[in-house]
Amino acid sequence: MIKFFLLINLLLFSFNSIGQSNDQIMQELDDDTSMSGGDIFSDFNEDLESSQVLEDERFYRYGRFFSVNVGGGLTTFSGNRGRAYVDNPPTFHLSVNYFIDFQKAILLGVEYSKHTMILDTVVSGYPGQKQIGAVVTDMTRVFTGFKYYIDTTDLGTAITYSNPYVIGRLEYWYQTNDFIDKENFDIQKGGGIGTGIGFGFEFPIELKASYLDVEFLYHVVNFFDKYTQDYRQSTEAGSTYGYNDLTGNVMSVMVTYNFTW
Repeated sequence: MIKFFLLINLLLFSFNSIGQSNDQIMQELDDDTSMSGGDIFSDFNEDLESSQVLEDERFYRYGRFFSVNVGGGLTTFSGNRGRAYVDNPPTFHLSVNYFIDFQKAILLGVEYSKHTMILDTVVSGYPGQKQIGAVVTDMTRVFTGFKYYIDTTDLGTAITYSNPYVIGRLEYWYQTNDFIDKENFDIQKGGGIGTGIGFGFEFPIELKASYLDVEFLYHVVNFFDKYTQDYRQSTEAGSTYGYNDLTGNVMSVMVTYNFTW
């Protein structure tokens, strides 16, 4: 019987010790998660909100909000379209940029370029025509896109000064083909969706007021006459060359003056 009472007292002492240990552990956890009477989670949120407010204030004080880009450049092609076309520069550019913060901007704009194809031979799409002559192509594209300015804080002064950025665009190309030497030929019209990706640099002329922008883009466009067979070399006598299709991608270089607010 004495052994039984000793066993009961031992078990009660063990449970009491475990309860005291758990209470001590919970107290230590409460002490760790409370710093000077505060909650670490609310303190973290307060610090995050404060830093965001400071960043917004810095952007409102030193950042740019809008810019209008006006300028020109060159548009050229690869593949069969590049072999067929003679480029007629300049390409005209007009766009508006809205700055979200120091590194991101949304853009909306339009560009226009003109190109000429000379057909002084017989081609399969126009039998009996010894030569078609000049075909003038006008290309107008509207686009929207996104710019991301690279953080150059830890880079050299020259790179920081140039404000490098990467750019992506979604474009719609509207195209007309005018057979200017054949009055009885109808003007061909059509459009195609395209994308453009590239990079650029913005050199400040007057900070927060004006910049000189140089931009390089590579475009992939689904032109409506991309796979046309009209300009293939004909089997008729006198046909000396032709283009099996007008596939090819687009490269453009633009230099613009940016008015900034």
